[in-house]
Amino acid sequence: MQHVKQAFVAAIWLAFLTLPIMVIRVDTVEKTVTWRWMNLAYMALGSFVLALAWYCMMERRDQSQARKDLETVERDSALSRFLSDPRFAKPLMAFGLLVAAGFPWFFSMYQTNILVSALIYVVLGLGLNITVGLAGLLDLGYVAFYAVGAYTYALLNHHFQLGFWTVLPLGAVLGAFFGILLGFPVLRLRGDYLAIVTLGFGQIIRLVLENWSAFSFGPSGISNIDRPGLFGITYSVEQATTYMYYIMLALVLLTIFVTARLKDSRIGRAWLALREDEIACQAMGIDNTRAKLMAFSLGATLAALMGVVFAAKTTFINPASFTFMESAMILAIVVLGGMGSVLGVILGAFLLMLLPEYLRAFSEYRMLIFGFTMVLIMVFRPQGLVRAKRKVYKINVEQAG
Repeated sequence: MQHVKQAFVAAIWLAFLTLPIMVIRVDTVEKTVTWRWMNLAYMALGSFVLALAWYCMMERRDQSQARKDLETVERDSALSRFLSDPRFAKPLMAFGLLVAAGFPWFFSMYQTNILVSALIYVVLGLGLNITVGLAGLLDLGYVAFYAVGAYTYALLNHHFQLGFWTVLPLGAVLGAFFGILLGFPVLRLRGDYLAIVTLGFGQIIRLVLENWSAFSFGPSGISNIDRPGLFGITYSVEQATTYMYYIMLALVLLTIFVTARLKDSRIGRAWLALREDEIACQAMGIDNTRAKLMAFSLGATLAALMGVVFAAKTTFINPASFTFMESAMILAIVVLGGMGSVLGVILGAFLLMLLPEYLRAFSEYRMLIFGFTMVLIMVFRPQGLVRAKRKVYKINVEQAG
């Protein structure tokens, strides 16, 4: 009964606030005023139902959280238990690899091209997951490293005719350099202050690329960038798309392997400790400076690698491709999938990149649906789609004694 009362008050209050907009319609040509009371009634009824559903879901969430707080052992979700069981995980991985290997041969070039873009964002998400998800360093200027890699390939290809495979490691090195360059000034910053500085860094890179026309060709960008080749073989557009798909598939698998191994390594445990409590981390003898710089440099390396791939894929880049919206989208992938979770980031990237392409009928409401979904995820599942599984260490006290 209490929820009904709260929903009723919310509906009445919303109806009062929107009364001039929903009810009154003034026709200046005919000089008439139309009173649309039914619109207000429909809106009040809809808001009442939505508010009632919201309050009921919030109550269920609070009850579920209270039960979890009483439990001494944290239980894994059904999905986590399913994926951790080798009887199901290994056949599922084999099937996924088989489908991925044969995808370009059974689907159109358009579908393959979309999947290449999704795979690029998978690697970008995994790179930002190192910085934000594991180390807890909020980076809002991550797209700057993406731009560094793209312009590295575009400029070296334009001026010196260097190929994709030559520039790919150079882009990674430059990305790591810029990651360390950003990391040093922000070593003592955390939280909102760190976010503001990284946001400023991203905007500085974009503005430099946009205004230094003698260096980056300004807003007009760089075109006719060479696609990846192999031993001088010239590919058609369709063949080049298929070739790019397999390059991205290999890079994604390599990134998943590296990030998964890093998470369980010494530096991975240092990042997790840094995320939980920086002071306690330093008190335990962990070098915070080294851990932070490694997080920034490794995340930036992956972003720069994807920048090189992006430039080779599109054959044209300009500063408009590297706005803050790109950083926000990559961060949304990490948050939606689950910070610190490799599988969650992959699922988040596929959801945010593929669904808009296959739901073009709702393109006008894309940002509304996106915002509403993010609010629901943050309220009812703040840990993301797939919660990062903590490694449990068990000590046999009897044997130790």
